[in-house]
Amino acid sequence: MAAAPTAAPRTTYEVVIGVEIHVQLKTASKMFCACSTEVRGAAPNSNTCPVCLGLPGALPVINRRAVEHVLATGLAIGGSIPQVTRWDRKNYFYPDLPKGYQISQYDLPLCAGGTLTVETSDGPVEVGIRRAHLEEDTARLLHQDAAGGGRLSLVDFNRSGIPLMEIVTEPCITSAEAARRYAEELRLLLMTIGASDAAMEEGQMRVEANVSLRPVGVTELGTRTEVKNMNSFRSVERAIAFEVERQGRALDAGEKLVQETRGWDDTRGVTYVMRLKEESEDYRYFPEPDLPPLRTDVAMISAIRAAMPELPAARRARYRSDYGLSAYDAAVIVAGAGDYFAAAMTTDPPVDPKVAAGLLSKIGLREQKTQPDLLARRSGTELAEVVRLRASGAISSQSAEDVYLEHLRSGELVSSIVGARGLRQISDSAALGEVIERVLAANQAAVADVRAGKEQALKFLTGQVMKETRGQANAAVVAQLLGERLK
Repeated sequence: MAAAPTAAPRTTYEVVIGVEIHVQLKTASKMFCACSTEVRGAAPNSNTCPVCLGLPGALPVINRRAVEHVLATGLAIGGSIPQVTRWDRKNYFYPDLPKGYQISQYDLPLCAGGTLTVETSDGPVEVGIRRAHLEEDTARLLHQDAAGGGRLSLVDFNRSGIPLMEIVTEPCITSAEAARRYAEELRLLLMTIGASDAAMEEGQMRVEANVSLRPVGVTELGTRTEVKNMNSFRSVERAIAFEVERQGRALDAGEKLVQETRGWDDTRGVTYVMRLKEESEDYRYFPEPDLPPLRTDVAMISAIRAAMPELPAARRARYRSDYGLSAYDAAVIVAGAGDYFAAAMTTDPPVDPKVAAGLLSKIGLREQKTQPDLLARRSGTELAEVVRLRASGAISSQSAEDVYLEHLRSGELVSSIVGARGLRQISDSAALGEVIERVLAANQAAVADVRAGKEQALKFLTGQVMKETRGQANAAVVAQLLGERLK
């Protein structure tokens, strides 16, 4: 009998990923006009003017604060800042672009180069950044069912003209996980320096990935696909992983890949074709005639650098070296509550950072998952007070957790909670001695068992003392007094 044919071995491919991230910058007014950027909840087309509507004859004026945010980002990633930068027109025709072009930057961006190092399951990965530049956001299309049947598309120009920074990496990322970690780290960096709130669920941060495969050993890049519509960090990783697998199967089957833009369907877990991918020449870039070249000076850069806060990577390293935190604790605390923890660590007298980090990780960050701004509304000094009371023996470890949780949920001061609930531990030997005598008198059999060497009986007696004091007795003091009494 002939042997069954075996499948051809699958080619081993190298994954090459480049990430483009658009971030709405944190400014009071739009990029080239005085309209407010507070568009959340605003009536459609209420925050508009001739400039952001693209009406003929309207002239743009540069938003200085937006420029400062991009320069700060450039400094934070170690990029180079040119002395002169230029504005360009990027031409394309969509209903959400009123002028028929977007004011952007092409060959002279505000920042060139830079790196960002991220931690992955395979160790640290350094991501090279090609550029960071400024541009204006588009309007927003709303698709809905029409009253008479069919579909209707409406345009809301409130978002049109909001300052947008685009950060583009080199094609140097080699895994879906690393792409996700890069996006997460960049978001944390931008929030730390105050450049953006970067809320993905509100469209303030949009991640796009260019994914291609090439056989191992080949230096030429493969045909790339741009993946859009990834609305969470989990979606970024899932979409890229799917696209890597899809392209690998297609190449193994001898199919010719097409350079295209694909959307991500998070419900079905697949990418789908949107359109063929444009190249830079398709946008017909040319210098923006209504804006002069922008010059940066040494004083401006120096002022931005002087105002720069401690960056996430530096803070993680300091928490590990100064406070002895684990890499994991340092990472989750800096990502979710860096300023809050810093406030707890600056109290006088100082408190144990590991105990504070444990309470924050176990309770504080868990509570913040359901209330994203929770720790921003609470003071880190109250966390320090919980740790201080626990260390002094004023409250037990369990009471410390209960008090901290109640404080987070109610906002009430820790001292008030401890006083109102009568949670202060009893450590006075005389007071505990009276309780111990009563417990011993009522449990003679257990006393005999202890003297016979039965360790479990001692735990029983300790529990009875705790019960008598409604959990307020200092367990360590109780154990010591019982041991002395039963010798």
